[in-house]
Amino acid sequence: MDRSKFTVLLGVLLGAGIAMAQAPDQSQVPQAGQGATMEGRHAPDPARQAQHLRRELGLSAEQQAQIKPILADRQEKMQSLRADSSLAQEDRRGKMQGIMQDSDSKIEAVLTDQQKQKYEQMMRERRARREQPQTQPQ
Repeated sequence: MDRSKFTVLLGVLLGAGIAMAQAPDQSQVPQAGQGATMEGRHAPDPARQAQHLRRELGLSAEQQAQIKPILADRQEKMQSLRADSSLAQEDRRGKMQGIMQDSDSKIEAVLTDQQKQKYEQMMRERRARREQPQTQPQ
């Protein structure tokens, strides 16, 4: 009788262990706006983007504070556009390009002439990297 209780207890513990091992750890599941993935990539975090631009362009604290809400607005618009399943892919792409151009012009309005040149160079390099054919690791 004690052996059968032990067997049942062991079975319950093993079952619980297996169930716990398969459940996702909630601390590792990305939340919206916290690096949630989009098409296999991390969604851009406006605060990190502003920090990157500060380093690359030598932004002042005031410029960074002005650019951060522009980036947050862009992220919000892009997320809602991605969630809109009623749009054709070509329409979605066109609207995304419009959002990007609008936010780029707002960002450039905050920059000095020298920073604008550097920003435009960064954007050209980004486009060139995106247009390069992707090689698959083997």
